Amino acid sequence: MNSFPENIFLVGVMGAGKTTVGRLLAKKLGRRFVDSDHEIEARCGVRIPTIFEMEGEEGFRKREAQVIDELTQEKNLVLATGGGAVLLPENRQHLHERGVVVYLRATPHELWLRTRNDKGRPLLNNDDPRGTLEKLFAIRDPLYRETAHHVIDTGKPSVTQLVNTLMMQFELST
Repeated sequence: MNSFPENIFLVGVMGAGKTTVGRLLAKKLGRRFVDSDHEIEARCGVRIPTIFEMEGEEGFRKREAQVIDELTQEKNLVLATGGGAVLLPENRQHLHERGVVVYLRATPHELWLRTRNDKGRPLLNNDDPRGTLEKLFAIRDPLYRETAHHVIDTGKPSVTQLVNTLMMQFELST
């Protein structure tokens, strides 16, 4: 008997580890893994910072909503969403209703440590990326919690420990 959810969706602020955890989780479960940001880049043929430059955040969010709607209708998928995917109510609804949502929670300080040298994050390309992360966390944390079926703190455990914890939670919740 397979006690794992048909679809698993990972949400959290940028730098929370969604892609890294998602890849390992999908491998362990023998599932397809998709990072919605990478899917958007593949479809557009350009990097996300370029989409932000050309279309602004609103244009990017429209593309993201379309990709999330399509991907959440697939089966046997592990999906890592972009950090802002929860901003649109329809994304939150699709994620929550079409799979099991796991919020990988990290403190703003942890997020800053993980992202401080990454130039590929358009929302952090400013004079105060740490302050930006604190603001993003304040706005998005309640939305992640609203959407999630499980909340996992990503502070100390290794990626392998996080994945094992998730798998145990899935088994216990069936």
